[in-house]
Amino acid sequence: MIVISFVLIYLAIAKKFEPLLLLPIAFGMLLANMPMTDLLSQPLGDQAGGLLYYLYQGIELGIYPSLIFLGIGAMTDFGPLIARPSSLFLGAASQLGIYIAFMVAIALGFLPEEAASIGIIGGADGPTAIWLTSKLAKDLLPAIAIAAYSYMALIPMIQPPLMRLLTTKKEREIKMEQLREVSKLEKIVFPIVVTILCTLLLPSVAPLIGMLMLGNLFRESGVVDRISKTAQNELINIVTIFLGVTVGSKAVGEKFLQPETLMIIGLGLTAFAFSTVGGLLLGKLMCWLSGGKINPLIGSAGVSAVPMAARVSQVEGQKANPSNYLLMHAMGPNVAGVIGSAVAAGVLYALFGK
Repeated sequence: MIVISFVLIYLAIAKKFEPLLLLPIAFGMLLANMPMTDLLSQPLGDQAGGLLYYLYQGIELGIYPSLIFLGIGAMTDFGPLIARPSSLFLGAASQLGIYIAFMVAIALGFLPEEAASIGIIGGADGPTAIWLTSKLAKDLLPAIAIAAYSYMALIPMIQPPLMRLLTTKKEREIKMEQLREVSKLEKIVFPIVVTILCTLLLPSVAPLIGMLMLGNLFRESGVVDRISKTAQNELINIVTIFLGVTVGSKAVGEKFLQPETLMIIGLGLTAFAFSTVGGLLLGKLMCWLSGGKINPLIGSAGVSAVPMAARVSQVEGQKANPSNYLLMHAMGPNVAGVIGSAVAAGVLYALFGK
């Protein structure tokens, strides 16, 4: 496990694979597997527990993922989604991989709770994957977290071959019309309405959606700039450190070095691939229904890796047509995917949570 931690540290520093989280995960893994440190020991009588035991309570109680969502909300502009509401469908279609991986995991013998936690990797949303796994399958948390963040870093390698396979050059060349300007009132009302609708329909998702939309309201209200900037910077950075180190601390040898870890990594790739395929196929359908006004490449951005997936759509569009500019159009499905993955996690938790 110490050797594996070295490999992950190398990937984070040399290859820049999601270094903000992979580096603390790797170092947490190193700390957890060093002998005689007692960093993970539980309190016993008057004796205090180890440092990592107490920090892990933030995951155990669902605090860290929710605070991460607060910061994400403060950094997210939902304007492209509001300007083109049909992007919600692309965000929903891009959750296909979650359900495909769930069914495959069941077929491979995983328990439903474990299969749900594995499937959520397809949402391309690390905090959501950690939140759901901490609720349903704690023993799988290190493998799922590492797989989720590693594949998010590999999106520029995973998505382009699928994009070129499933779309024609003519489709990739499509230039889309400029989005309409979204008013400040719309941007303020949006997080309030989404919070009410999502929490009424799916109460279990309230911690994630609620914090995401609160952060966005901080941003769009324009009256709490100091709080908004804190959520975007200091808060999310501090929580990311604690989240990464404590997730890595659970990767102890006897639990992590199992055949199921390799299966999880393979299923994670399957989930990512099918999520990309789901968005692209609906994008092609919307292209046909719109008479060729929608470039199907923006469908692949429906996975919630913001803004990396949107940038991949932009790059592929410009390869086909150098004058193409898809970034803002792709941001609509991209931010819709953040909501979609949180809702998918809420559905799975409602079905399999205790």
